[in-house]
Amino acid sequence: MLTTALRGSRGACGTGNLSVTRRNDSTLRPRLADTPGVKLDHSVSPVLVIGARGMLGRAVVSRLLEREIVVDTPPLATLDLAKDDTIALGVGARRRLVINCAAYTDVDGAEASEELATTINGHGVSVLAGACRNAGALLVTYSTDYVFNGAAATPYQTDQALDPLNAYGRSKAAGERALAAAGGESLNIRTSWLYAPWAKNFVRTIAAAARARPLLRVVHDQRGRPTSAEHLARASLRLIEAGATGNHHVTDGGECTWFELATEIVRLAGLAGQCKVEPCTTAEFPRLAKRPAYSVLDLSKTEAILGPMPHWTQNLADVMRRLES
Repeated sequence: MLTTALRGSRGACGTGNLSVTRRNDSTLRPRLADTPGVKLDHSVSPVLVIGARGMLGRAVVSRLLEREIVVDTPPLATLDLAKDDTIALGVGARRRLVINCAAYTDVDGAEASEELATTINGHGVSVLAGACRNAGALLVTYSTDYVFNGAAATPYQTDQALDPLNAYGRSKAAGERALAAAGGESLNIRTSWLYAPWAKNFVRTIAAAARARPLLRVVHDQRGRPTSAEHLARASLRLIEAGATGNHHVTDGGECTWFELATEIVRLAGLAGQCKVEPCTTAEFPRLAKRPAYSVLDLSKTEAILGPMPHWTQNLADVMRRLES
């Protein structure tokens, strides 16, 4: 029987400097005309990407390489958000852009390891923000719908008060507060229900389970917005170019329950005839960490800059065609 949110463990970093040969595909180089933000070309290189081997980090690195931007992806031993002394060294004295995709993301595990989660997601972000401020770098980092309590009936605004239900949410809220207090230039992007053709995520788990089981039960009383990691990476770079700072929300368009998402995954996988998806309640499958019942993030601030977000069914269909085994 399947339950709902599936989150990975602590993000890992990649290694080395990466570059790519020239490509003459204009679709890989979106531009926002006459914007005051960071111009994403050779002049910004090398961009520091922390957590480059994680689900989101892989997508961000890929989008940067498409623009022929050199990417610095230090290994965990060199830059670890749990180790203060590695952070300033990793950022360096001269850096224009730092994108932090690393985090402690084990939602249930954080209930027993809140100190570690807060060290990485809270204190680590605080130290990183200070290092970026001192270097004069823009820091882009990511947060979660879990900083809200789920009691709302309308989408959460970017400036809404933080009130997390669980340890993971508290650790990310600590990071948000530290980022705001650091005083440097920063962009905090909240997202939700992240998935990709790779890495551990709900979409790949449901697709695999549907091939192996005749029945899946998935909760129908938690509502939010799925987010393609590749869409998130593209939107992030466009926000950077637009000069966006402060809190922004980026997800796929539309909203759904985990049950509705699972049903669409099974349909797109061509498995609806051999695997039935049934709805169930959160109470039927208790987890260590409490989940918000409603965590839909308001997209109006981001859409005023980038235009409408593609619907989750559109992004999901694209990812399902390319799922890694």
